[in-house]
Amino acid sequence: MTKKLLNINFRVLIILFLFLNIAVAKDDVKKDGQTYTLSTKKIMEDIADLPIKFPKYTTQLINLANQNSKATRPYYVGQMSELIQEFPGNSYDQWAQWYIKKYPDAVDQATDKTFAMIQKMQQAMTEIDREMVRQWMQELILTKTYAGLRFQESILKAIAEKEKSNYRLALPEEESKGIDGFIGTKPVSIKPVSYQSKQDLPETIEVKIIYYEKVRGGIKFHYPSLN
Repeated sequence: MTKKLLNINFRVLIILFLFLNIAVAKDDVKKDGQTYTLSTKKIMEDIADLPIKFPKYTTQLINLANQNSKATRPYYVGQMSELIQEFPGNSYDQWAQWYIKKYPDAVDQATDKTFAMIQKMQQAMTEIDREMVRQWMQELILTKTYAGLRFQESILKAIAEKEKSNYRLALPEEESKGIDGFIGTKPVSIKPVSYQSKQDLPETIEVKIIYYEKVRGGIKFHYPSLN
């Protein structure tokens, strides 16, 4: 591999490394009292002298394609945080040569996977029109917001189906007693898991408590025996 090609490949590599391991900051150096934030650009200039200019929005799209394709997962490019600790040298050129010896095809393979995803995204872009954007916005602003705040009924319904019973939401006078709903005739309260650690709360709930936590993609909950 020629030195010129090596440098080009590692320009790509160092960008991927910094995207994966360093939060992006807009300014070169920000100062707030004695707290400083170094931007990715500044760090790149300091350690590798690689100021690459990309057209506006392109890096955001490439980064999204990279995430979707999983091209720079440790399985393909190695665990970067561990590799940089294992690296025995003390310069960027040494790091580049050392890494390419361990993973000679990593940059090209990651490039191919990411570019293939970009091509798929380009095809998807042709299918997006204003009406689709409006539908997406309506779901985000209206449906998901409402569902995110009023999910108690979904929890009650799911438990009722498992218990082969019916359910209903609590009436205002029942809510004042800490009741959120009923599974059959059994009153229940629905609380976040963090509620368990709040021992000093003044309220005392005398009914069964269903604990939930918000996880990626939905709600995870645990309910006790209702017998």
